[in-house]
Amino acid sequence: MTSIRFALNHMAAPSLAIEDFFALSRSLGIDAVEIRNDLSGNAIFDGTKPEVIRQAAARHGLTIISINALQRFNEWNATRAAEAQELIDYAGASGAKALVLVPKNDGTGCADGERQANLRQSLAALKPMLERAGIIGLVEPLGFEICSLRSKTEAAEAIRELGAESTFKLVHDTFHHHLAGEAATFPDLTGLVHISGVDDPAVSIADMRDSHRVLVDADDLLDNAGQVRALLQAGYNGPFSFEPFAAEVHALKDPAAALRASMDYLSAPV
Repeated sequence: MTSIRFALNHMAAPSLAIEDFFALSRSLGIDAVEIRNDLSGNAIFDGTKPEVIRQAAARHGLTIISINALQRFNEWNATRAAEAQELIDYAGASGAKALVLVPKNDGTGCADGERQANLRQSLAALKPMLERAGIIGLVEPLGFEICSLRSKTEAAEAIRELGAESTFKLVHDTFHHHLAGEAATFPDLTGLVHISGVDDPAVSIADMRDSHRVLVDADDLLDNAGQVRALLQAGYNGPFSFEPFAAEVHALKDPAAALRASMDYLSAPV
């Protein structure tokens, strides 16, 4: 089996300044990172110029695989178009290769027919914007029951219908894959995998939220190890990026040790 190419999302250690986050990645032997536009008091949210991030990544020998994220991307309007252009410009100037696209997650736009039409409208509008900049759009279905795009199958169908397989890729998020209950994976169309585990046996699948998402270990209830193995065996050779949201992970005094333990667990032969 191919070895796992790990990456690190800034959500793994959101209190670290960007320079320290990059140093953490390098200390783990990781050379690929995801930066975010939703971390209060931190880059990008604090107005850090994209050139500063580009230079810091170069100093640490890192590739910025994505900016996470354009929210509500499948609700296309003038506001969304402006947000998209701003993030695409930032991605280009910072050296980021892709922009993660997150759907509406508030119970609206979920009706059959409506959600597919909204998705196609947004992808068609984003396609020329992304292509001009040479940036990939990473479509991330969310498994929550209130989400307007839960299905990777629906996302893949829309991308293929547009003939846009070189512009858009899917995010396979192990947490959302489990919540959505969708067996299908699309290794050929997947550009990024997000990994996080849930280890609380008291929480039902329907009640799982971002706050339950921890680093993956032997207590994981989502079968991250099985999902990772299946994707590798099916030919996926892209990055596997740690994206834990749980407060207890963010409070760790030694995130490097915890991340290293999770990397060792996921890399261990079966």
